[in-house]
Amino acid sequence: MKSCLIEENKKNCNCSYPCSRKGLCCECITYHRKNGELPACYFNKQYEVGYDRSVENYLRMVGK
Repeated sequence: MKSCLIEENKKNCNCSYPCSRKGLCCECITYHRKNGELPACYFNKQYEVGYDRSVENYLRMVGK
């Protein structure tokens, strides 16, 4: 099993919210999925900064 590359993940993470899951993609995805949300990496900068991680907000962003 491959170990988590936290520091490498942080370099590519666009999430601006300070939380304990930064760089721990598996925990981030699990957290947001449990809450019916998508993680920040699905959103562009304009939408990410609003912290609305809802599927509905994602669909607004992509114009659906």
